[in-house]
Amino acid sequence: MRGTGPSRSPPRLPELTFTVAVESTERLDRFLADQLGLSRTQAARLVAEQAVEVEGKPARASRLLSRGERVTVRFPEHEPPRTLRPAAIPLTILFEDDHLAVIDKPAGLVVHPAPGHWDDTLVNALVARGTTLSGGAEGRPGIVHRLDRDTSGLMVVAKTDLAHRRLGAAIAARRVRRTYAALAWGHLDPSPSVIDVPVARHPQDRKRMRVTPDGRAARTDAVVVARFGVADLLRLELHTGRTHQIRVHLEHAGHPVVGDPTYGGGGSRRISGAARRTAEQLERATPRQALHAAALAFRHPASGEALEFRSEWPPDLRAAFLALGAEELVARPDPLGYLLFYDRDG
Repeated sequence: MRGTGPSRSPPRLPELTFTVAVESTERLDRFLADQLGLSRTQAARLVAEQAVEVEGKPARASRLLSRGERVTVRFPEHEPPRTLRPAAIPLTILFEDDHLAVIDKPAGLVVHPAPGHWDDTLVNALVARGTTLSGGAEGRPGIVHRLDRDTSGLMVVAKTDLAHRRLGAAIAARRVRRTYAALAWGHLDPSPSVIDVPVARHPQDRKRMRVTPDGRAARTDAVVVARFGVADLLRLELHTGRTHQIRVHLEHAGHPVVGDPTYGGGGSRRISGAARRTAEQLERATPRQALHAAALAFRHPASGEALEFRSEWPPDLRAAFLALGAEELVARPDPLGYLLFYDRDG
């Protein structure tokens, strides 16, 4: 479930309002945790302090939300201000019109303001370039879906409330195709594989997710595009969009993303024998999680036109191919295209 973005508010205290955009039975505390980048405990504390209202009335943390309901959060005076400041961060815009923009996000860029990153996010960069965004200019305007800070690649942001609602509904109905490229430890068998296991926040470490029977439904489809000595290059398609979904699912499958500091499971230490040296070289050559949003396809929310975008394997992860002995891929401008990554039947 995603909010349509916060509206302007008249605060003495900082205030955000979200409109629930998709039908769900999600609890209020979980919705707030996802929307604000907080732990569920922090979100529940805001509810307990009567800082949260649903449709203008106080609500319990366990309150189940419905489409169209407005959730308002009034932050205590000690909270950081939520008014966005422009930040001169370069962005690569692949497509833009009056309704939306498609961005090739670099690794290291946080998508929206959150604790520790109030003024240096993608949203701040969009404000700096004068981009009109759905939901106004506070909080998380325009954000239809997210990428982790250290995941690079394609994102769509909404510039109007209509575009935001329709894109959010399309994602919920699985009419938006989001395809990722990843280097994963070991060899996935079989290929293709369907990883269909529920995901929820870890009860002890709220910054982590885990596979658990009482989590939210999550499905990832995985196909091996290229097989190297100690790792596979995978094409992954999301059917749901849970936090850290691909990383958690691949860890669960026993093939964590190379370079993942949270779900890597020891990385090269899983590889033994003569291949251990190659694995160690690969780990040193991978500066962050080797996960990239490589393709994005959807229908334009206003015109209905079919749109499709591609983003090649990023430069900061090219050295990983060298460590894997695939020198021919390092200098190519199109390693994914060369490997037929974008051929869904390949």
